[in-house]
Amino acid sequence: MRTYEWGTTFATVKPSQVVPVGGEYGVANERLRGAITESGLSLDQVAEALGISAKTVERWINEPKRQPYRRFKYAAASLLRCEMSYLWPDERTSAEVIEAGNAELVRLYPHRSVVPNHLWPQLYAQASRHFDVLVYSGFWLTEDAAFHQVVKERSAAGVRIRFMLGDPESAAVAVRGEDEGIGSAMAGKIRNALVNYAPLFRLPGVEFRLHSSTLYNSIYRADDEMLANGHLYGVGAYMAPVLHIQRVPGGELFDAYAESAERVWETARPISSPTDLRGPGA
Repeated sequence: MRTYEWGTTFATVKPSQVVPVGGEYGVANERLRGAITESGLSLDQVAEALGISAKTVERWINEPKRQPYRRFKYAAASLLRCEMSYLWPDERTSAEVIEAGNAELVRLYPHRSVVPNHLWPQLYAQASRHFDVLVYSGFWLTEDAAFHQVVKERSAAGVRIRFMLGDPESAAVAVRGEDEGIGSAMAGKIRNALVNYAPLFRLPGVEFRLHSSTLYNSIYRADDEMLANGHLYGVGAYMAPVLHIQRVPGGELFDAYAESAERVWETARPISSPTDLRGPGA
């Protein structure tokens, strides 16, 4: 049993029996309320499926100005078998989202090995706000002299540069090594990559962190462009597809990758040198 407040009315009921109607925050989202009722699901069932609380679903209904995050809108629309733009009319239709996504895709390369060598340093040479490298090892890039030069130039220009490499001691790196069929060599590649990057540790604005995340893509971001190199089971990243993506108004593809990289950065641990693998204070 739970007590709910709808406007100035209080009632103690089972959440599974209730889809609230109206509230004191303006006109309720009747489309969402109706879709939940039509689905035959209770608030608790909807909340459980979305990984949130029933109270949050109530707020979406009774407080229309309190909009869910986009990922929850997609999940709710899928669960209730409705267009997101129907449940939240200010949202775009699926066709509009697809059109914007197509505009974000600059080019698809079937394998990283066919991406023009000059594209990587060329992409980063224009970076002024974001210069991110998210990989397990990205060893091939550590041997690119042109890339090293770009890092030095962007550092001198005051750009913040962030490297995120896999923690060679982490379970995620061990699993990726097994997936690629190279075992412990994956951890060795990371250690070698850090050694190759040694001169960059001393540059202003350059930061290195080690992550323990399971990566489904390596992400190379320069401001509003990026190269996203997919990871496939049993295949080295050099044989996996690469998406060249740009941010465009209304697009969601670029931001999805960028937000993923941010989450990895937030949980990764800083290191101050190639041999500082245990991190500060360890």
